[in-house]
Amino acid sequence: MSSTGDKVKGMANEAVGNVKQGVGKATDNTRLQAEGKVQEKKGEVQEAIGKAKDAIKKGVDKA
Repeated sequence: MSSTGDKVKGMANEAVGNVKQGVGKATDNTRLQAEGKVQEKKGEVQEAIGKAKDAIKKGVDKA
């Protein structure tokens, strides 16, 4: 997957995770809150992978 694709999927997962957490809090559903937290963290990792790919690509392009 491209770095842009990783970053986009990461941001989407973060957003969905945040929504799940909010709905979980509003409905007092701890399972949904936990799922949201996990999905948010997954998104953060995906986004970091995309940024790392960008950094590697820029480093290779300069070489």
